[in-house]
Amino acid sequence: MYERWHNGGPAGRAAARNSVNTRHEKAAILVVEDETKMRRLLELQLGEEGFVVHSAADAETGLQLLLREKPDLVVTDLRLPGMSGLEFLQAVKRVNAALPVVVMTAYGTVESAVEAMKVGASDYVTKPFSLAELVLVIRKELDSHRLREENRSLREALGHRYAYDNIVAQSDKMQAVLALVERVAPTSSTVLLGGESGVGKDLIARAIHEHSQRASGPFVKINSTAIPETLLESELFGYEKGAFSGAAGTKQGKFELADKGTLFLDEIGDVPAAIQVKLLRVLQDREFERLGGTKTHRVDVRLVAATNRDLRAALEEGTFREDLYYRLNVVAIDIPPLRDHKEDIPALANYFIERYARESAKPVTGITPEAMKRLMDYHWPGNVRELQNIIERGVTLYSANSSGTPAGSMLDAADIYLDDSAMRSATNSTHVLPPGMTLEQWEDETIREALRRANGNKSQAARTLGLSRNALRYRLSKLGVHDPEVKES
Repeated sequence: MYERWHNGGPAGRAAARNSVNTRHEKAAILVVEDETKMRRLLELQLGEEGFVVHSAADAETGLQLLLREKPDLVVTDLRLPGMSGLEFLQAVKRVNAALPVVVMTAYGTVESAVEAMKVGASDYVTKPFSLAELVLVIRKELDSHRLREENRSLREALGHRYAYDNIVAQSDKMQAVLALVERVAPTSSTVLLGGESGVGKDLIARAIHEHSQRASGPFVKINSTAIPETLLESELFGYEKGAFSGAAGTKQGKFELADKGTLFLDEIGDVPAAIQVKLLRVLQDREFERLGGTKTHRVDVRLVAATNRDLRAALEEGTFREDLYYRLNVVAIDIPPLRDHKEDIPALANYFIERYARESAKPVTGITPEAMKRLMDYHWPGNVRELQNIIERGVTLYSANSSGTPAGSMLDAADIYLDDSAMRSATNSTHVLPPGMTLEQWEDETIREALRRANGNKSQAARTLGLSRNALRYRLSKLGVHDPEVKES
């Protein structure tokens, strides 16, 4: 371990200092490490980085220092004499639940680190680690902690209004989202965007990139559900010539293309388990090998991931790795569905009207109160994307004769086509379930019918049911439907 630490040398330490934000030069760090030589090394090296360092050889002494010195961050080993590192972490969280804690764990015991993150640890490093790696993790967590504190104050008194190109957000709920974007964009933290399909996660991801220090670099987007599983690995990490049949040359993957910029990975909850392992490695070590290759490539990429699934449910199903989840969930931004901020609908509608009237050269200048009432009363299962499509259709098919209004007027109620058949069906139904059928039987039959209609195509059936491919497989196994009978997409 010490050999690897010192291999960086003075030049490596200087590079680490120059590569990170210096706003935390006076931050106080509490180090709890029972090994004397290692503890002294951490004191010296972190002191050189400009931190104020307090250290303890055991958890009990560490708690005393915690109460007396009130550090900004704690670095602790998980294996300590007396009170264990995990017990120490729990005690720290009882004193100050918001205090960031970075745990150190030996290689091969990452499960312990994941358990610590469940309890409340912010991040972890595995021994042996380099000084540059530890400093980057510390500064990242200090940035994230500052962000959370500032956002808490902001939520208490939301007075400033945020405005971003191509984003219409006047409601308090969406202003809170943009406030988080404002705080997280300048940092290097990984961001996990949550929300239903159509809420605008791609726009938020681009706003984060364009207001970051990487704005001059590339913004690369990839949707994991739009690419077959067999091709997703090569799309992300590239491939070497001859890696598989048809690989006539070398191809760079999305991570290489996004170097010095931002990679937006949409629908990360649908990424297969084998690729989740490689994603974890890139997030931890910033390195990977192309498919069919042996050369290690290093990249400097900020990852913004998005999902419309409950990843915690995926953890329980065993379809998503715990360690990857905690690496991704550094800063979580949940984007509300349109039905929860309907006060934004008038501004959104007028924004889309102006846009599509200009593109189609139609003389539409606004929307009537009757048409707006239709929009406000609708339940919006497709969110902002559905509103956009409805306005585009209305403007494209607009005719002064059909609407009965003079040219240059407004969209009327007749120009607004809403698919409310599902709502009427649910309202008029006298039974929650078909007579004589249990919930389990109904779910079984619904899944089988979706597969029949999709001709056995799992991806198509999953989209019809509103599930991920992995979630569908999980339900198939529970319902006793044999996977081999179903065609792969």
